[in-house]
Formats: sequence, structure tokens, C-alpha cells
Amino acid sequence: MCGIAGIIQPGKGIGQEQLKKMTDALAHRGPDGEGSWQNEPVTVLLGHRRLSIIDLSDAGCQPMHYGDRYTIIHNGEVYNYQELKDELQKKGYSFRSRTDTEVIAAAYDHWKENCVSMFDGMFAFAVWDEQEKTLFAARDRFGEKPFYYHYSDRQLVFASEMKALWAAGIERRPNQKMLFNFITIGYTDNPAQPGETFFENIHKLPAATTLTFRPGADELILEKYWDLDPENQDTKTSDHEVLEQFNHLFNTAVKRRLRSDVAVGTSLSGGLDSSSVVAAARPLIQTPFSAFTAIFPGFEKDESVFAGRAAEQFGLEHYTVNVTSTDLIKDWEKVSWHQEEPFGSASVYPQFKVFERAAQEQVKVLLDGQGADEILAGYHKYYKWYWQELFRKRKLFRSKELKAARAAGVSERFGIKNMIAAYFPDFATVTLEQQYLLKAIRQEDLTRDFVQLQSKEAYYTTPSHFTLNGVLYFNTCTHGLEELLRYADRNAMAHSREARLPFLSHELVEFVFRLPAHYKIRQGWTKWLLRDTMKEKLPAEIVWRKDKIGFEPPQKKWMEEKNVREAIQEAKRILVKENILKKEVIEKSITPRAAHEADNFDWRYLSGAYLFRKF
Repeated sequence: MCGIAGIIQPGKGIGQEQLKKMTDALAHRGPDGEGSWQNEPVTVLLGHRRLSIIDLSDAGCQPMHYGDRYTIIHNGEVYNYQELKDELQKKGYSFRSRTDTEVIAAAYDHWKENCVSMFDGMFAFAVWDEQEKTLFAARDRFGEKPFYYHYSDRQLVFASEMKALWAAGIERRPNQKMLFNFITIGYTDNPAQPGETFFENIHKLPAATTLTFRPGADELILEKYWDLDPENQDTKTSDHEVLEQFNHLFNTAVKRRLRSDVAVGTSLSGGLDSSSVVAAARPLIQTPFSAFTAIFPGFEKDESVFAGRAAEQFGLEHYTVNVTSTDLIKDWEKVSWHQEEPFGSASVYPQFKVFERAAQEQVKVLLDGQGADEILAGYHKYYKWYWQELFRKRKLFRSKELKAARAAGVSERFGIKNMIAAYFPDFATVTLEQQYLLKAIRQEDLTRDFVQLQSKEAYYTTPSHFTLNGVLYFNTCTHGLEELLRYADRNAMAHSREARLPFLSHELVEFVFRLPAHYKIRQGWTKWLLRDTMKEKLPAEIVWRKDKIGFEPPQKKWMEEKNVREAIQEAKRILVKENILKKEVIEKSITPRAAHEADNFDWRYLSGAYLFRKF
């Protein structure tokens, strides 16, 4: 886990001084070391900040050279590097270090651009081939690790975070079309253009995508190397086979993500996902195992009791962090600076504090349960998609899924609109898009000029497959998960920590997506496959919880407090000055809303205004 920066240019332009500014801007991502390299004509400059996790010796320093031909900079981890290393050694390759970075370089030499299909991991790396005068870069399948770039006048500048590009002199120009969509419908990305960011002249390399740049050809080639097919399902397997294979793949994913030469701990929310990670990891760890939990005493959705039970059962060293609105405002500038782009709720902040506490306890790597909700249907919003699928197949009422869900305390509705959507998905899609866009255009706080200029390219996207697997694919690969992964990466890196996510092993995800919908939701329960796998390993009150909707801090209460309200008012003034909000909005009462509540406009003003801060 590190920070990378690079410049590929036709002649001398950006030099070592600017490269140093770029890597300095990424110092929090790698406080354990720094390095740089340039070729003789100074047309290629690569920089690196190191966070030492595997092979702590100098042999792991980057930029790393391989075979008198390649120079690589790498951020992240390839968890199956040992297996790949063994395979490459049989093919005649030799290694000077114990790092996964050197394995990536050798794999690229052997398999060229196809090497990325061999990696189980989270990664963003760039390899310069001096012989072919070519840069090859890639980002992991789900977008766990970031890669931003600016390309202009035959010059490519790239880095792990945008602040490194600004340090190199790239203009910081907010993308107001993205801001319009964020304020009105809460989007932090553009599903139709996955490379778009909140800054006009900076792009991100989309997840599961490679980048090839040949300076002589003066073109960037982006190619997607991996995808899922949400409709390719295996209906012939039995429950026993499915549960056995899921358990094997999940345990393998956890085991690989425990590979480390530094202390490993875990985030523990008290929910099923993080508790399942603990259950799989604890038998594999002989040393003390630390868990970190954000708590909110007195809040009805505080999960500290459940986290405490899991910690006690598995003998964890349990650390809790009491997160308050005072902390939020004190750290607001820091959190926003690390996140760089707006975030839709206060849920980001408790995670920031968890990684801060892990840093205080010298735990460098944390496992986390993120991704399970998206691949296994963990949110209540997924019920309607499953019910619509069953209704279309004329199985809904025979399945008794509605009745079972009601018995489990699920209040999601299923009515005539859902029935119409089940049979006429294209009509439902158009109707939903029109409703959302009309609502966006009519947002009463926005100035007329801002709406007229930015709403022309406004977007609202729905899944292309109207099935449960279809919406899970949409949230995993198109819109939803990558936003959460950005939060996690920035929060972890803010404190020089590494977050590892077993549920995002691509082998596990591919297996889950080949399963029919009834393995995700069954007998009224979301995440049935995981619940059934864990029913003998975790306390029943965690496995069969009825009140779990999604991690949530007491945002509504925080927004009622004076310090937060003052911050929101200041944000409004900034947006009024930028001619985004009407002047009268400053006098308008603030409407506190919960983290996952719709129309959370005042929070969006608070976060969105940071785009115009000068630093």
C-alpha cells in the first residue's frame, strides 16, 4: 500500500522538483520511504511513497527495476503473489525480493497485458518498458485502489490522488455538472462515463481497466479487462455444494489477505459481514488480534453491543472509538482534504476515526467486511428487485417470500407499480429517469443559471437487467460500491493504514454471481448464503439480526447541533458566492436528515462546498 506518481512527456518539461512535490503530497500514503527515477532524456519520471507491508527490507523499495528493461511503481497488494511467484520461477524467472511488486513486473514480462487477469488483489500500478518505450498501467477489478491522470499536449501526468496532480501544477477546476448531480440526486460518479471526476481536467482510470501509452503514438488506449455476466447462472448445483464452495472461497480470500510482515487487525461494526471476517480469520492467527469499532452511545443504531459479543467470543483485543459532532467539525477540513471529492453522508467520518485509532495502536493492516452487501444482497432495497423477478416468473406468491419477509420485520412495499415494473422494465426505467431528472431540475435552492447550464447533461441511471443479480451487478460494477471503496481508501491512507476486503476476491464474486437469486434472498432473509454459512460460527443474534440496514452514525442529531449548523451555513455562503445557491437559501432553515435519508440537501451543501476551497 503506497502512493504513486508519474510523468510521461515528449521532452523536458516537468522535472524532479515537481515530481518531488507530487510525492510529498502523497506522504500520508507512504511514510516509510520515498524514491524516484527518471530516464536519461527526462521524458519519463516515476515517484513513489512507501508503506511497508510485505518485505520490509530495502529490497522492496520503489521505483523497482526488473530485467534491465522494466521500471514499476505500485500501490496496493496482489494477494496471490506467492502462488504466481512459484509459477514464474518454474518458468525460469528469478527474484531479488519477497515483494508482490517484483512479481507484478515479472508477470508483465511473461504475460504482457494479460497479467492483470492473473492477479487476486487491490492494485494500481504503472510499468515503463524502456525497450518498447511504452507505459502500461492498470487498476484492480472493483476500483479499490485509485489512479488519476491528466493528459494534454502529449504529456501524461498520473498519481494515486488528485492533490499530487495539483502539486504538479495541474489546474484545480471544479466540474459543476458533477456537482449538480451530487446536490440534486446524490451521485458522486457518472455511471455512463466512469472516468469522470469532480474536476474537469482530471480523469480516473476506471476499475478493471488498463491504460497503455506510447508517447510516440500520442494516444491513450484504455481497455476493460474484466467483467461479470449477471445472467450467466448455474442452476444445477445443490445447496450443499454451494455452501461448501462459498465457504472454501471465502476462507481462501481471508487467508490470503492475512499475508503480511506487520500487525493485522480488523474493523468490527457488529454486523454480519465484519463478524464473518473475524470468524474466518481468528483461527489462522496465533498472535493477538485487534478489532476496532466506532460507537455512538445513546443512538438507537449503535452496534457496540453486537461488536462486543463478537470480540468476546473470538478473544479479540477490542478498541472502541466514541465519535461525536465536535470531532467531526474539528476534523472536517482534514477529512475533506483526504477525500478530495464530495461524500454523501457522515458515514465516512466514523471509518476515518477507526483507522486513526488503529494507527494509535500500531496496527497497520485492517480487514473489513465491505462489499458483502453489494454481492450478496444485504440492503432492504434489494427485496423489491427479487420480488419483481419472482412476480415476472409467476412464482412470488407460491414462494411465500413476501410473507416470510413480513415475519422477519421487513416493511418494504410491493404494489401495482412494482408489478408494472416487473412486466415492463423499459417503461419503468424511462419513468424513473424522468421522475428523478424532473425533481433535479426543480430543486428550489439552486440558481436558475446553474440549473440551465448544468442540467443539460444531468443523468440518472438504472440497472440494465431487471433482476436481483442485475441490480447487484449495477451496484457492484457500475454505481455504488466504488464510491464506498474511495471512502475506505482515503480514510485508511489518511492514517497510513491498509484496508483489505475479503468479500472482493474476484473468484468469490464470480462464484456468487453465477448463483441464482434465491441464494442471496431466501425465506425473507437477505444474504441468506452468508447467514447459513455462519450460523454455527457466530452468535444467533448476529447471524439472524432483523434490524441491520446499513452502517449509520447519528447524522441527524449531529446536524441539529450548533457547530455543524454553523459549518453548513458557511458552506451555503460559499455556494451562493459561486452562483450555485440562491441568496435566500442562507436564511432558510437547515433540515437535519439521517445518513441514508433522501433529499439530504444541507449535508450535500456542506460537502460540496469544499470543491471551492483554496489550498
